[in-house]
Amino acid sequence: MIKIISVVGARPNFMKIAPFIHAINRYNAINEDRIEHILVHTGQHYDDRMSKTFFESLNIPDADINLGIGSGTHAEQVGNTMIAFEQVLLEEMPDWVVVLGDVNATLACSVTAKKLKIKVCHIEAGLRSMDMDMPEEINRLVTDRLSDLLLTPDKMAVDNLVKEGVQAKNIEFVGNIMIDTLEEHREQASKIKIEDIIRENKINDTEYQDALKKEFAVVTLHRPSNVDNEKVFVALVNFLLNEVTTQMEIAWAVHPRAEKQLKAFGLWNKLISNKRTVLLHPLAYHDMLRLNMGAKLMLTDSGGLQEECTVLGTPCLTMRWNTERPVTLKEHGGLSVLVGNNIDRIRKEFEVVYNTQTQPVFPELWDGKTAERCLNAILRFEM
Repeated sequence: MIKIISVVGARPNFMKIAPFIHAINRYNAINEDRIEHILVHTGQHYDDRMSKTFFESLNIPDADINLGIGSGTHAEQVGNTMIAFEQVLLEEMPDWVVVLGDVNATLACSVTAKKLKIKVCHIEAGLRSMDMDMPEEINRLVTDRLSDLLLTPDKMAVDNLVKEGVQAKNIEFVGNIMIDTLEEHREQASKIKIEDIIRENKINDTEYQDALKKEFAVVTLHRPSNVDNEKVFVALVNFLLNEVTTQMEIAWAVHPRAEKQLKAFGLWNKLISNKRTVLLHPLAYHDMLRLNMGAKLMLTDSGGLQEECTVLGTPCLTMRWNTERPVTLKEHGGLSVLVGNNIDRIRKEFEVVYNTQTQPVFPELWDGKTAERCLNAILRFEM
């Protein structure tokens, strides 16, 4: 018997934990030495649209333990998570704590586990943006420094860890667990009608007659560098409305942070009144996947969507100045281009994309079997 506690905190974690749980279930179905698995949700995303619907759509069982941390500053989230998670560990004393990605829960729970001398496995280890202004970069660095087993999505991540002095015996290249989820749900997502997505998720009462029937772009923005600076955000919205919509429609899944700032900067009504822009609530996994599958272009500051675009063949203008996922970039064989929030650069790359046909790209081991490799790496690990 081996006891594993897995931790999720925010929406990006949900797509990563689902295939890992399914791999454990398959293992337990055929082995006498069963794995006891406990799923802990820190509650960093407490809104149903950002959390509950993902559990349902990805067939993840309800969390065994929900810490109910909720919102707050980085320090509040990390501190409150550590206090609550310590009690869980003292009661359960697992063999392993598995953390994913780079959210605050990843950092908080890895620190807490190591102080109690519990082994830590980091799925999606070794990603680096080299930008210390990103809170996620701090989370990644600390988690990787503490982890006993570091499971990487690509070989560039392996190289990062080796340069930082991590021993080879603690690193294993397993591939991208997000792609496991995509491949498992691709067929189901393809059957969804886009008009149903609009009807069930539209923010306003506008009738979007025949919307998104032809070429369209998908937009998601949530990072402070894009949405918190009024000058930057106004310029981005004006580019979308005045230039992109002249060539294709836009489907914008509006993050709560972006919605707040759009209203604060007087942009909300401008968007609502534009008939070529469909404003949507944060979308369930299958709905966003379906839009990505049908899109001519993605404009986003999301790391996970960069990865999905790569294997779906959707060109991606990544509205960031750096990325922890360079394997998705065009110069490394992917379909993403870093454009930051510079309008001239965005305009230039938009025109390139508009006149270019693309095909899906599958980096090494992005094959839908990563979760099995993750579990096997944990089971055979020796200190």
